[in-house]
Amino acid sequence: MTAASATALISCPDQKGIVAEIALFIRDHGGNILDADQHSDAAVGQFFMRVVFDLAGMSLPATALQATMTEALRRFSARVEVRLSTDVKRAAILVSKQDHCFYDLLLRHRAGELNCQIPLIISNHPDLEEPARHFGIPYLHVPVAKDNKTAAEDSILAELARADVHLVVLARYMQILSSRFCAAYPHRIINIHHSFLPAFVGANPYRQAFDRGVKLIGATSHYVTDVLDDGPIIDQQVDRVTHRDSVEDLVRHGKDLERVVLGRAVRLHLEDRVLVSGRKTIVFA
Repeated sequence: MTAASATALISCPDQKGIVAEIALFIRDHGGNILDADQHSDAAVGQFFMRVVFDLAGMSLPATALQATMTEALRRFSARVEVRLSTDVKRAAILVSKQDHCFYDLLLRHRAGELNCQIPLIISNHPDLEEPARHFGIPYLHVPVAKDNKTAAEDSILAELARADVHLVVLARYMQILSSRFCAAYPHRIINIHHSFLPAFVGANPYRQAFDRGVKLIGATSHYVTDVLDDGPIIDQQVDRVTHRDSVEDLVRHGKDLERVVLGRAVRLHLEDRVLVSGRKTIVFA
């Protein structure tokens, strides 16, 4: 979109009149709806909507949209988040030694597929500093050991705050984040897990999958919570394997899936297409 627009993410108890009220609010304030999608979850009685509208001609200042829309929908007990197209998100990448997701994200960003700024790459190893420099992105090496984990997280959190980061992407960052770290970025830390969750959580899932003789392997991208590999799932994909495939074959298949799934999840988040509902997500793809 070339003109400035806003995206409103709305959730509330499902009830009559909510869509009409949202459309009237946008019309009455001089806006024009460009795209709208909605979902009613009958199991929990909740309504979800993503609506994009043109800001040209709006009688409200952009900075007042969220508060004003929230007040207008107060009788519906609606939660409203408004994101402006002019506010480009800032995403930091955390990575360890494996580089396949790291390179894929940087190439997608360079190609314009990911509309964000990447002000910082952080790793617990020095291995990827040279390629980060090639892409012109600052690289911070923060070693992590059992006896310095809290200090290392303090350092990382300070750097993320200094860089004004909105989103943290774990591109195979092989460290478990503390509850304190997760709380600093609720639903704004995206991880790629090399398994089709909820199967094979934790370490070495390809070996676990091989030992079980699975016929499908997968990758899962999810928001990080303080429960390991249990956060709301954003995207998943699978690939067929056979008894002829070794663990190394599963890893090779899986890396391809990981690249695609993580890139897609990051793009969906950056485009404000994801609403979290408890342990699930509503994804307006």
